[in-house]
Amino acid sequence: MIIKANIKEALRSLLTGKQRTILALIGIVIGIASVIGMISIGTIVQHEALRQFEDMGVDILTVRKEFDEKNKAAKFKLSDILELKNYSPIILEVAPYISSGTTFSYGGKTMYIDMMGVTESFFDLNKLNLQGGRFISDLDEHRFFCVIGSEIAQFLRKAGFENPLGQQFASGERIYTIVGILKAISEGGGIRPGNINMSVITHITTAVRVQEGEIESFMARVGPQSPSQIKAEIQNYFSKKAKGLNLKLRTAEELIAQMEKQMQLFTLLLGAIGSISLIVGGIGVMNVMLISVAERRKEIGIRRALGAQRFDIQSQFIMESVVLCLVGGFIGIGLGIVISYVFSYFVKWEFMMSKSAIMLGVGVATAVGVFFGFYPSRSAARLDPIAALRS
Repeated sequence: MIIKANIKEALRSLLTGKQRTILALIGIVIGIASVIGMISIGTIVQHEALRQFEDMGVDILTVRKEFDEKNKAAKFKLSDILELKNYSPIILEVAPYISSGTTFSYGGKTMYIDMMGVTESFFDLNKLNLQGGRFISDLDEHRFFCVIGSEIAQFLRKAGFENPLGQQFASGERIYTIVGILKAISEGGGIRPGNINMSVITHITTAVRVQEGEIESFMARVGPQSPSQIKAEIQNYFSKKAKGLNLKLRTAEELIAQMEKQMQLFTLLLGAIGSISLIVGGIGVMNVMLISVAERRKEIGIRRALGAQRFDIQSQFIMESVVLCLVGGFIGIGLGIVISYVFSYFVKWEFMMSKSAIMLGVGVATAVGVFFGFYPSRSAARLDPIAALRS
């Protein structure tokens, strides 16, 4: 009954001073909305990054050459990589690739592109799809056919190619024929190589010859064996083929675990940034409560004279602060959800709302009300009744 009476009294007092209540609410609403919105956006980003891994599958790993001054001569050979799946039943498919950056100019416009060399299996392992045409096949060895990324296709259309498919363009001293156009992919994470949307992709034999580079990495689809067993198989194979070749292997599962840790830290960082606004809002609540105590000195004096204890006065003002923060908290939670929904809508990612973030919002609002309401309520409870009545 006492709590119910305190809540009614708190609402009456807050409605009496509407102007200062609204000013205090703005601070709390902005603070809670910042915390909820940033934590929710962090959750959406984490979910999207993990979804990209799941789309490709957790049975994919990448193998990269580790550069060592002592063993510069040790290199991958294309034939050794392709033979790996015949050496071990654990390795189901391999996809070596080579990549280098360059600039491409046409029609007075220039853009940065990646020149990639791949094998036929590269497209399947990376779950790539076509807008039109065909993929590079292993029948295209040493030939100047290419598949282009979606952004390259868009660039060529703006430069005058109404339909880039089947057209030819020059890069360096070579003329390439476009045989396929890839659909756009999300490149925010995952295990696939970056910049595929901005890549010109040829057969790896063509790329090695033109770029005069070496193969430094490949992808592989593996069986359900443990990561340690898979790594041991690959290390054993290449220790026989290229003595002194140091390898760095990354499985999708390891990257997912690493990414989850990073995303948790990212979400905590966003929440901490949002908490700054919350602290500012809490100070605003404390100021409003101090003004309320100063304006109601006579009321406090009368209550004390009629027998109210210090605890009764203190609990009344703390309840008023908590009610103010909870009202602002619920409004802020709604605003934070709207902010995260608008973000996911514009970046075209799946909207997600963390229940823990909502519970956190309610809990934080209550905590702010108690914390920043304690000093004003304590000041009210410690007022001398006689001095309060004389005011």
